[in-house]
Amino acid sequence: MPPLTNKIFILDTNVILHDSSCIHQFNEHDIVIPITVLEELDQFKKGKAILNVNARDFVRTLDDIAGDKLFNGGIVMGAGRGKISVALEKEFHEKLRTNFPADKPDHRILNCAFQLAQERGMERVFLVTKDVNLRMKAKSIGLAAQDYTSDHVKNIQTLYKGSSIHENVSSVVIDDLHRSPYEVPRYNCPLTPDTRANEYLILRNGSKSALARLAQDEATVEKVENTTCYGIRPRNAEQVFAVNALLNRDIPLVTITGKAGTGKTLLALAAGLESKRFYRQIYIARPSVPLSNKDSGYLPGDIQSKLDPYMQPLYDNLAVIQNQFSPENPRSQGIGEMLEHGKIVITPLSYIRGRNIVKVFFIVDEAQNLTPHEVKTIITRAGEKTKIIFTGDIFQIDHPYLDTHSNGLSYLIEKMQGQRLYAHINLEKGERSDLSELAIRLL
Repeated sequence: MPPLTNKIFILDTNVILHDSSCIHQFNEHDIVIPITVLEELDQFKKGKAILNVNARDFVRTLDDIAGDKLFNGGIVMGAGRGKISVALEKEFHEKLRTNFPADKPDHRILNCAFQLAQERGMERVFLVTKDVNLRMKAKSIGLAAQDYTSDHVKNIQTLYKGSSIHENVSSVVIDDLHRSPYEVPRYNCPLTPDTRANEYLILRNGSKSALARLAQDEATVEKVENTTCYGIRPRNAEQVFAVNALLNRDIPLVTITGKAGTGKTLLALAAGLESKRFYRQIYIARPSVPLSNKDSGYLPGDIQSKLDPYMQPLYDNLAVIQNQFSPENPRSQGIGEMLEHGKIVITPLSYIRGRNIVKVFFIVDEAQNLTPHEVKTIITRAGEKTKIIFTGDIFQIDHPYLDTHSNGLSYLIEKMQGQRLYAHINLEKGERSDLSELAIRLL
């Protein structure tokens, strides 16, 4: 009998909550779900948050696969696919009993994986978990453990920035861009073959320069103007590009990345206000992932007072925009009226579920704290004439199970680059203050 070559992957609960379709990513290999994982999923089934949706979706998928079959011996998931089975708890292995108290679900999952490895071969069994600490515990007992990497961005250093600099462009081309009709054929510009649709361009020739964008059809290069947006004027080329993408209704999906103080959220809010006549509402949402990952129940007060600290930065940015005008100015007063009448909605992202996202200017702030599956869920719910903007810093993540490579914002940028309905810009220069920039750079 030839040796078995397929592997056995034991899935932790956090992998399923991260991606409810994860069981379809293991090809010919076998999957084992510890009974403890099903018990933990049961605690997540009720609720409207995406974690709750993922828990329900996974359990329904598992039920569809099983049908009338029993999990004894495993159920084949399809042609060329491995088996999936549910592992019942066993008495704690003597090697684990001393160091790992059995009352912790993580330890019961660890025991399940270790027992299986003892039976099937240590070289074949892998524990898959987003929990770094659990991976270290597994490795301490000789059990192979790995992160769930099916949706990881492979090389964050080469992640698409959305703009590029082109030197030695013909001065004739630059002059042509500055005179009507403010566009030139692509073949007149020395763009590399991998320059993508909606990519922003800094074109230079000595002292001459122009800001431009490669059109959606990639046939022409169009001039980009520095446009004041509801009292906010861009201060650098990348901010000019961001405002252009935010105001362009032919680009319904925009991502803006950058460190703190680069103006991501401020520009998105200003663009929403500038474009308000084209949309039914402005939604501004962010995932409620508190600093140090403490649950919202840790904070005192009712649900609104628990969530206010997470939403306050959004109100602060609105105040900055209001302060561009005198209190008597209709534009300043209009912001307060829009908040009062529900034309501007500031809310945790989990509260958006079930709302009608049609003809909405939808800003998702701190999007680096979303999983790829959560980002997909948000975008696929967008209705007609809705524009979605994701902003965030992929190097500043508060989520316990996400990092620079695995967060939904990085994943979105990598997958969407070059699509005609999408634009991205990375803001590099901080504009908050010299002190803020110094702290970001040195501390």
